Amino acid sequence: MTVIAFLGAGSVVFTRELLADILSFPELRDVTLALHDIDPERLETAEAIARQTAEQLGCRPTITTSLDRRRALDGAGFVINSIQVGMYAATVKDFEIPAKYGLRQTIADTLGIGGIFRALRTFPVLDGIARDIAEVCPDAWLLNYTNPMAMNIAYLAAINPAIKAVGLCHSVFWTVHDLAELLNVPLDEIDYLGAGVNHQAWLLRFEHRGESLYPKLDSLLEKDPELRRRVRMDMYQRLGYFPTETSEHSSEYVPWYLRHDEEITRLRIPVGDYLRISAGNVAEYEKTRASLQNGEPLDLSRDATEYAPQVIHSMVTGTMRRIHANVPNHGLIGNLPEGYAVEVPAVVDRLGVRPERVGDLPPQCAALNRGFVSVGQLTVRAALTGDKRMVRQAAMVDPNTAATLTVDQIWALCDELTAAHGDLMPEALR
Repeated sequence: MTVIAFLGAGSVVFTRELLADILSFPELRDVTLALHDIDPERLETAEAIARQTAEQLGCRPTITTSLDRRRALDGAGFVINSIQVGMYAATVKDFEIPAKYGLRQTIADTLGIGGIFRALRTFPVLDGIARDIAEVCPDAWLLNYTNPMAMNIAYLAAINPAIKAVGLCHSVFWTVHDLAELLNVPLDEIDYLGAGVNHQAWLLRFEHRGESLYPKLDSLLEKDPELRRRVRMDMYQRLGYFPTETSEHSSEYVPWYLRHDEEITRLRIPVGDYLRISAGNVAEYEKTRASLQNGEPLDLSRDATEYAPQVIHSMVTGTMRRIHANVPNHGLIGNLPEGYAVEVPAVVDRLGVRPERVGDLPPQCAALNRGFVSVGQLTVRAALTGDKRMVRQAAMVDPNTAATLTVDQIWALCDELTAAHGDLMPEALR
Protein backbone atom coordinates (compact mmCIF):
# COMPACT_ATOMS: atom_id res chain seq x y z
CA MET A 1 0.00 0.00 0.00
CA THR A 2 1.37 3.41 -1.03
CA VAL A 3 1.18 5.97 1.79
CA ILE A 4 1.45 9.65 0.88
CA ALA A 5 1.79 12.14 3.73
CA PHE A 6 0.80 15.77 3.14
CA LEU A 7 2.52 18.31 5.40
CA GLY A 8 0.73 21.65 5.22
CA ALA A 9 -2.40 19.98 3.86
CA GLY A 10 -4.33 23.10 4.86
CA SER A 11 -2.95 24.84 1.75
CA VAL A 12 -6.29 23.81 0.36
CA VAL A 13 -6.09 25.03 -3.24
CA PHE A 14 -2.75 23.33 -3.84
CA THR A 15 -3.84 20.23 -1.92
CA ARG A 16 -6.98 20.01 -4.06
CA GLU A 17 -4.91 20.12 -7.24
CA LEU A 18 -2.43 17.51 -6.01
CA LEU A 19 -5.19 15.17 -4.85
CA ALA A 20 -7.01 15.45 -8.17
CA ASP A 21 -3.78 14.61 -10.01
CA ILE A 22 -2.88 11.68 -7.73
CA LEU A 23 -6.29 10.06 -7.76
CA SER A 24 -6.62 10.46 -11.53
CA PHE A 25 -3.95 7.77 -11.98
CA PRO A 26 -5.68 4.34 -11.98
CA GLU A 27 -2.72 2.77 -10.14
CA LEU A 28 -3.00 5.33 -7.29
CA ARG A 29 -6.73 5.24 -6.67
CA ASP A 30 -6.36 3.09 -3.54
CA VAL A 31 -3.46 4.94 -1.88
CA THR A 32 -3.45 6.08 1.73
CA LEU A 33 -3.56 9.87 2.06
CA ALA A 34 -2.24 10.98 5.46
CA LEU A 35 -3.11 14.64 5.91
CA HIS A 36 -1.34 16.85 8.46
CA ASP A 37 -1.66 20.49 9.41
CA ILE A 38 -1.18 22.43 12.63
CA ASP A 39 -4.48 24.32 12.12
CA PRO A 40 -7.49 22.14 13.06
CA GLU A 41 -9.94 24.03 10.86
CA ARG A 42 -7.70 23.89 7.81
CA LEU A 43 -7.03 20.20 8.42
CA GLU A 44 -10.77 19.56 8.60
CA THR A 45 -11.18 21.41 5.30
CA ALA A 46 -8.36 19.41 3.71
CA GLU A 47 -10.06 16.18 4.76
CA ALA A 48 -13.35 17.34 3.26
CA ILE A 49 -11.55 18.16 0.01
CA ALA A 50 -9.92 14.74 -0.06
CA ARG A 51 -13.19 12.91 0.50
CA GLN A 52 -15.08 15.06 -2.01
CA THR A 53 -12.34 14.58 -4.62
CA ALA A 54 -12.38 10.82 -4.13
CA GLU A 55 -16.16 10.74 -4.45
CA GLN A 56 -16.18 12.82 -7.64
CA LEU A 57 -13.48 10.64 -9.20
CA GLY A 58 -15.15 7.42 -8.08
CA CYS A 59 -12.21 6.00 -6.12
CA ARG A 60 -11.66 4.75 -2.58
CA PRO A 61 -8.38 5.92 -1.05
CA THR A 62 -7.80 5.57 2.68
CA ILE A 63 -7.85 9.06 4.17
CA THR A 64 -6.43 9.86 7.61
CA THR A 65 -5.86 13.17 9.36
CA SER A 66 -3.66 14.14 12.28
CA LEU A 67 -2.43 17.26 14.01
CA ASP A 68 0.55 15.09 15.05
CA ARG A 69 3.17 15.15 12.31
CA ARG A 70 4.88 11.92 13.38
CA ARG A 71 1.60 10.05 13.24
CA ALA A 72 0.97 11.35 9.72
CA LEU A 73 4.46 10.29 8.64
CA ASP A 74 4.17 6.77 10.03
CA GLY A 75 4.65 4.32 7.15
CA ALA A 76 4.86 7.03 4.48
CA GLY A 77 6.68 6.27 1.25
CA PHE A 78 6.24 9.84 0.02
CA VAL A 79 6.06 13.11 1.96
CA ILE A 80 4.74 16.19 0.17
CA ASN A 81 5.81 19.38 1.94
CA SER A 82 3.86 22.57 1.26
CA ILE A 83 4.02 24.34 4.62
CA GLN A 84 4.05 28.12 4.98
CA VAL A 85 5.44 29.13 8.35
CA GLY A 86 3.72 32.22 9.68
CA MET A 87 1.09 32.21 6.94
CA TYR A 88 -0.35 35.47 5.57
CA ALA A 89 0.52 37.55 8.65
CA ALA A 90 4.24 36.83 8.24
CA THR A 91 4.07 37.60 4.53
CA VAL A 92 2.56 41.01 5.28
CA LYS A 93 5.49 41.78 7.60
CA ASP A 94 7.97 40.73 4.90
CA PHE A 95 6.47 43.36 2.60
CA GLU A 96 5.37 46.22 4.84
CA ILE A 97 8.51 46.54 6.95
CA PRO A 98 10.97 46.62 3.98
CA ALA A 99 8.63 49.05 2.18
CA LYS A 100 9.15 51.55 5.03
CA TYR A 101 12.83 51.59 4.08
CA GLY A 102 12.04 52.09 0.39
CA LEU A 103 12.77 48.49 -0.62
CA ARG A 104 10.49 47.20 -3.36
CA GLN A 105 9.58 43.54 -3.74
CA THR A 106 7.09 41.67 -5.88
CA ILE A 107 6.72 38.11 -4.50
CA ALA A 108 9.37 38.02 -1.73
CA ASP A 109 9.44 34.26 -1.15
CA THR A 110 12.65 33.17 -2.89
CA LEU A 111 15.45 35.71 -2.62
CA GLY A 112 15.91 39.17 -1.16
CA ILE A 113 14.82 40.23 2.30
CA GLY A 114 11.55 38.33 1.99
CA GLY A 115 13.26 35.14 0.87
CA ILE A 116 15.90 35.34 3.60
CA PHE A 117 13.37 35.72 6.40
CA ARG A 118 10.95 33.18 4.96
CA ALA A 119 13.85 30.71 4.94
CA LEU A 120 14.82 31.52 8.52
CA ARG A 121 11.21 30.97 9.66
CA THR A 122 11.05 27.68 7.78
CA PHE A 123 14.36 26.12 8.84
CA PRO A 124 13.33 25.28 12.43
CA VAL A 125 10.28 23.40 11.10
CA LEU A 126 12.48 21.61 8.55
CA ASP A 127 14.68 20.52 11.46
CA GLY A 128 11.68 18.77 12.98
CA ILE A 129 10.49 17.30 9.69
CA ALA A 130 13.94 15.90 8.91
CA ARG A 131 14.27 14.40 12.38
CA ASP A 132 10.81 12.81 12.18
CA ILE A 133 11.41 11.36 8.72
CA ALA A 134 14.75 9.90 9.82
CA GLU A 135 13.09 8.20 12.78
CA VAL A 136 9.62 7.30 11.42
CA CYS A 137 9.96 6.75 7.67
CA PRO A 138 13.67 6.87 6.72
CA ASP A 139 13.11 5.43 3.23
CA ALA A 140 10.48 8.02 2.25
CA TRP A 141 11.00 10.54 -0.52
CA LEU A 142 10.50 14.13 0.66
CA LEU A 143 8.93 16.07 -2.21
CA ASN A 144 9.32 19.73 -1.30
CA TYR A 145 7.21 22.55 -2.72
CA THR A 146 7.85 25.06 0.06
CA ASN A 147 9.79 28.21 -0.84
CA PRO A 148 12.48 29.42 -0.79
CA MET A 149 13.11 26.19 -2.69
CA ALA A 150 16.87 26.34 -3.18
CA MET A 151 17.60 27.45 0.39
CA ASN A 152 15.33 24.75 1.82
CA ILE A 153 16.87 21.94 -0.23
CA ALA A 154 20.39 23.17 0.60
CA TYR A 155 19.49 23.34 4.29
CA LEU A 156 18.01 19.83 4.33
CA ALA A 157 21.13 18.48 2.61
CA ALA A 158 23.28 20.18 5.24
CA ILE A 159 21.42 18.92 8.32
CA ASN A 160 20.73 15.39 7.08
CA PRO A 161 22.16 14.40 3.68
CA ALA A 162 20.68 10.90 4.03
CA ILE A 163 17.14 12.20 3.56
CA LYS A 164 15.91 11.72 0.01
CA ALA A 165 14.75 15.30 -0.53
CA VAL A 166 13.82 16.64 -3.97
CA GLY A 167 12.50 20.11 -4.71
CA LEU A 168 9.66 20.29 -7.23
CA CYS A 169 8.61 23.46 -9.03
CA HIS A 170 6.60 23.89 -12.20
CA SER A 171 8.34 27.06 -13.43
CA VAL A 172 10.37 25.38 -16.20
CA PHE A 173 7.35 23.51 -17.55
CA TRP A 174 5.02 26.52 -17.50
CA THR A 175 7.66 28.74 -19.11
CA VAL A 176 7.82 26.34 -22.05
CA HIS A 177 4.03 25.94 -22.03
CA ASP A 178 3.49 29.71 -22.26
CA LEU A 179 6.18 30.19 -24.90
CA ALA A 180 4.59 27.39 -26.96
CA GLU A 181 1.29 29.29 -26.93
CA LEU A 182 3.03 32.56 -27.75
CA LEU A 183 4.88 31.01 -30.71
CA ASN A 184 1.90 28.87 -31.79
CA VAL A 185 3.91 25.65 -31.61
CA PRO A 186 2.40 22.42 -30.16
CA LEU A 187 3.80 21.89 -26.68
CA ASP A 188 4.24 18.14 -27.18
CA GLU A 189 6.49 18.82 -30.18
CA ILE A 190 8.95 20.99 -28.24
CA ASP A 191 12.22 19.64 -26.81
CA TYR A 192 13.77 21.67 -24.03
CA LEU A 193 16.47 21.62 -21.38
CA GLY A 194 16.49 24.00 -18.44
CA ALA A 195 19.20 24.40 -15.82
CA GLY A 196 20.37 26.87 -13.19
CA VAL A 197 18.82 27.54 -9.79
CA ASN A 198 15.15 27.44 -8.91
CA HIS A 199 13.32 30.52 -10.22
CA GLN A 200 16.46 31.54 -12.12
CA ALA A 201 17.11 28.63 -14.43
CA TRP A 202 17.63 29.10 -18.16
CA LEU A 203 16.29 27.43 -21.28
CA LEU A 204 19.61 26.18 -22.63
CA ARG A 205 17.85 24.28 -25.41
CA PHE A 206 14.44 25.20 -26.79
CA GLU A 207 13.73 23.38 -30.03
CA HIS A 208 11.01 22.24 -32.41
CA ARG A 209 11.86 19.26 -34.59
CA GLY A 210 15.58 19.84 -34.08
CA GLU A 211 15.53 23.58 -34.82
CA SER A 212 15.98 26.28 -32.19
CA LEU A 213 12.85 28.30 -31.47
CA TYR A 214 14.85 31.30 -30.31
CA PRO A 215 14.97 32.89 -33.80
CA LYS A 216 11.18 32.69 -33.96
CA LEU A 217 10.95 34.39 -30.55
CA ASP A 218 13.45 37.04 -31.71
CA SER A 219 11.31 37.80 -34.74
CA LEU A 220 8.19 38.14 -32.62
CA LEU A 221 9.93 40.48 -30.18
CA GLU A 222 11.22 42.64 -33.02
CA LYS A 223 7.68 43.15 -34.32
CA ASP A 224 5.90 43.62 -30.98
CA PRO A 225 7.08 46.50 -28.74
CA GLU A 226 4.48 45.65 -26.09
CA LEU A 227 5.87 42.12 -25.76
CA ARG A 228 9.27 43.64 -25.06
CA ARG A 229 7.76 45.36 -22.01
CA ARG A 230 8.31 42.30 -19.82
CA VAL A 231 11.25 41.75 -17.48
CA ARG A 232 12.19 38.32 -18.71
CA MET A 233 11.84 39.32 -22.35
CA ASP A 234 14.26 42.13 -21.56
CA MET A 235 16.60 39.72 -19.74
CA TYR A 236 16.41 37.22 -22.61
CA GLN A 237 17.33 39.85 -25.19
CA ARG A 238 20.33 40.95 -23.14
CA LEU A 239 21.54 37.54 -21.92
CA GLY A 240 20.64 35.27 -24.85
CA TYR A 241 18.83 32.60 -22.81
CA PHE A 242 15.26 32.72 -21.54
CA PRO A 243 14.81 32.75 -17.73
CA THR A 244 12.30 30.25 -16.36
CA GLU A 245 10.42 32.36 -13.85
CA THR A 246 7.78 35.04 -14.30
CA SER A 247 8.71 38.63 -14.93
CA GLU A 248 7.35 39.67 -11.52
CA HIS A 249 9.61 37.19 -9.76
CA SER A 250 12.62 37.73 -12.01
CA SER A 251 12.62 41.48 -11.37
CA GLU A 252 13.52 41.06 -7.68
CA TYR A 253 16.50 38.74 -8.24
CA VAL A 254 18.61 41.33 -10.08
CA PRO A 255 19.68 44.92 -9.31
CA TRP A 256 18.52 46.57 -12.53
CA TYR A 257 14.78 47.08 -12.38
CA LEU A 258 12.99 47.69 -9.08
CA ARG A 259 15.29 50.52 -8.03
CA HIS A 260 14.14 52.68 -10.94
CA ASP A 261 10.66 54.19 -11.34
CA GLU A 262 11.04 54.39 -15.10
CA GLU A 263 11.92 50.71 -15.35
CA ILE A 264 8.91 49.74 -13.26
CA THR A 265 6.75 51.68 -15.72
CA ARG A 266 8.53 50.47 -18.85
CA LEU A 267 8.35 46.82 -17.84
CA ARG A 268 4.98 46.98 -16.05
CA ILE A 269 6.31 45.48 -12.82
CA PRO A 270 3.58 44.90 -10.19
CA VAL A 271 5.35 45.94 -6.97
CA GLY A 272 3.98 44.15 -3.90
CA ASP A 273 1.91 41.78 -6.02
CA TYR A 274 2.21 38.82 -3.65
CA LEU A 275 0.16 40.60 -1.00
CA ARG A 276 -2.72 40.64 -3.48
CA ILE A 277 -2.07 36.98 -4.39
CA SER A 278 -1.88 35.94 -0.74
CA ALA A 279 -5.09 37.76 0.12
CA GLY A 280 -6.66 35.99 -2.85
CA ASN A 281 -5.46 32.64 -1.51
CA VAL A 282 -7.13 33.35 1.84
CA ALA A 283 -10.34 34.29 0.05
CA GLU A 284 -10.16 31.13 -2.06
CA TYR A 285 -9.76 29.06 1.10
CA GLU A 286 -12.90 30.61 2.58
CA LYS A 287 -14.80 30.11 -0.67
CA THR A 288 -13.72 26.45 -0.92
CA ARG A 289 -14.67 25.79 2.70
CA ALA A 290 -18.11 27.36 2.17
CA SER A 291 -18.65 25.34 -1.03
CA LEU A 292 -17.86 22.10 0.78
CA GLN A 293 -20.22 22.96 3.61
CA ASN A 294 -22.94 23.64 1.03
CA GLY A 295 -22.37 20.28 -0.65
CA GLU A 296 -21.20 21.83 -3.92
CA PRO A 297 -18.87 19.87 -6.21
CA LEU A 298 -15.19 20.82 -6.51
CA ASP A 299 -13.69 22.05 -9.75
CA LEU A 300 -11.18 19.28 -10.52
CA SER A 301 -10.33 20.37 -14.06
CA ARG A 302 -6.59 20.53 -14.67
CA ASP A 303 -4.46 21.97 -17.49
CA ALA A 304 -1.44 19.84 -16.55
CA THR A 305 -0.38 17.31 -13.93
CA GLU A 306 1.86 18.55 -11.11
CA TYR A 307 5.30 17.00 -10.71
CA ALA A 308 4.73 15.27 -7.34
CA PRO A 309 1.92 13.00 -8.62
CA GLN A 310 4.04 12.18 -11.68
CA VAL A 311 7.03 11.33 -9.47
CA ILE A 312 4.94 9.12 -7.20
CA HIS A 313 3.32 7.35 -10.16
CA SER A 314 6.70 6.74 -11.81
CA MET A 315 8.24 5.29 -8.65
CA VAL A 316 5.21 3.08 -7.96
CA THR A 317 4.70 1.80 -11.52
CA GLY A 318 8.17 2.08 -13.07
CA THR A 319 6.90 4.47 -15.76
CA MET A 320 9.89 6.52 -16.87
CA ARG A 321 9.50 10.29 -16.97
CA ARG A 322 11.83 13.26 -17.34
CA ILE A 323 11.21 16.28 -15.15
CA HIS A 324 13.19 19.22 -13.78
CA ALA A 325 14.15 18.84 -10.13
CA ASN A 326 16.00 20.72 -7.40
CA VAL A 327 18.83 18.75 -5.79
CA PRO A 328 22.27 19.42 -4.27
CA ASN A 329 24.89 20.21 -6.88
CA HIS A 330 27.25 17.27 -6.88
CA GLY A 331 28.99 17.72 -10.20
CA LEU A 332 25.74 18.57 -12.02
CA ILE A 333 26.57 22.17 -13.00
CA GLY A 334 30.29 22.78 -13.19
CA ASN A 335 30.39 26.56 -12.79
CA LEU A 336 28.00 26.81 -9.82
CA PRO A 337 29.05 26.11 -6.21
CA GLU A 338 29.29 22.47 -5.18
CA GLY A 339 26.65 21.33 -2.72
CA TYR A 340 24.15 24.16 -3.11
CA ALA A 341 20.78 23.32 -4.65
CA VAL A 342 20.48 23.53 -8.43
CA GLU A 343 17.63 22.89 -10.85
CA VAL A 344 18.43 20.32 -13.54
CA PRO A 345 16.69 17.68 -15.68
CA ALA A 346 16.10 14.38 -13.91
CA VAL A 347 14.87 10.93 -14.87
CA VAL A 348 12.27 9.34 -12.59
CA ASP A 349 11.29 5.67 -12.47
CA ARG A 350 11.07 2.87 -9.91
CA LEU A 351 14.71 3.54 -8.94
CA GLY A 352 13.88 7.09 -7.83
CA VAL A 353 14.88 10.56 -9.00
CA ARG A 354 18.18 10.60 -10.87
CA PRO A 355 19.46 14.09 -11.78
CA GLU A 356 21.36 14.58 -15.03
CA ARG A 357 24.73 16.29 -15.36
CA VAL A 358 24.45 19.50 -17.38
CA GLY A 359 28.06 20.70 -17.37
CA ASP A 360 28.86 24.42 -17.42
CA LEU A 361 26.17 27.05 -17.90
CA PRO A 362 26.81 29.94 -20.30
CA PRO A 363 29.11 32.26 -18.33
CA GLN A 364 26.66 35.17 -18.18
CA CYS A 365 23.93 32.89 -16.79
CA ALA A 366 26.28 31.35 -14.23
CA ALA A 367 27.40 34.83 -13.16
CA LEU A 368 23.83 35.83 -12.31
CA ASN A 369 23.17 32.49 -10.63
CA ARG A 370 26.24 32.85 -8.42
CA GLY A 371 24.89 36.11 -7.00
CA PHE A 372 21.58 34.36 -6.34
CA VAL A 373 23.37 31.40 -4.71
CA SER A 374 25.56 33.59 -2.50
CA VAL A 375 22.50 34.97 -0.70
CA GLY A 376 21.20 31.45 -0.09
CA GLN A 377 24.55 30.07 1.06
CA LEU A 378 24.96 32.82 3.65
CA THR A 379 21.38 32.39 4.87
CA VAL A 380 21.80 28.64 5.29
CA ARG A 381 25.13 29.10 7.04
CA ALA A 382 23.65 31.72 9.37
CA ALA A 383 21.07 29.18 10.51
CA LEU A 384 23.62 26.39 10.87
CA THR A 385 26.07 28.50 12.89
CA GLY A 386 23.72 30.87 14.72
CA ASP A 387 25.72 33.83 13.36
CA LYS A 388 23.42 36.87 13.39
CA ARG A 389 25.88 38.96 11.39
CA MET A 390 25.66 36.46 8.56
CA VAL A 391 21.92 37.12 8.17
CA ARG A 392 22.73 40.77 7.57
CA GLN A 393 25.62 39.84 5.27
CA ALA A 394 23.22 37.76 3.19
CA ALA A 395 21.01 40.83 2.84
CA MET A 396 24.03 42.98 1.98
CA VAL A 397 24.95 40.82 -1.01
CA ASP A 398 21.36 40.44 -2.25
CA PRO A 399 21.26 42.20 -5.65
CA ASN A 400 17.99 44.12 -5.23
CA THR A 401 18.58 45.05 -1.61
CA ALA A 402 22.15 46.18 -2.26
CA ALA A 403 21.01 48.36 -5.17
CA THR A 404 18.43 50.11 -3.01
CA LEU A 405 19.57 50.51 0.61
CA THR A 406 22.66 51.64 2.49
CA VAL A 407 24.41 49.13 4.72
CA ASP A 408 23.07 50.87 7.83
CA GLN A 409 19.54 50.62 6.47
CA ILE A 410 20.05 46.93 5.67
CA TRP A 411 21.17 46.17 9.20
CA ALA A 412 18.33 48.18 10.74
CA LEU A 413 15.81 46.43 8.48
CA CYS A 414 17.12 43.00 9.49
CA ASP A 415 16.91 43.98 13.16
CA GLU A 416 13.29 45.07 12.74
CA LEU A 417 12.23 41.96 10.82
CA THR A 418 13.95 39.71 13.36
CA ALA A 419 11.99 41.33 16.15
CA ALA A 420 8.74 41.24 14.14
CA HIS A 421 8.96 37.49 13.43
CA GLY A 422 9.91 36.71 17.03
CA ASP A 423 9.57 33.07 18.04
CA LEU A 424 9.30 31.90 14.43
CA MET A 425 13.00 32.65 13.98
CA PRO A 426 15.76 30.18 14.94
CA GLU A 427 16.44 30.74 18.64
CA ALA A 428 20.12 31.58 18.12
CA LEU A 429 19.26 34.30 15.58
CA ARG A 430 16.60 36.16 17.58
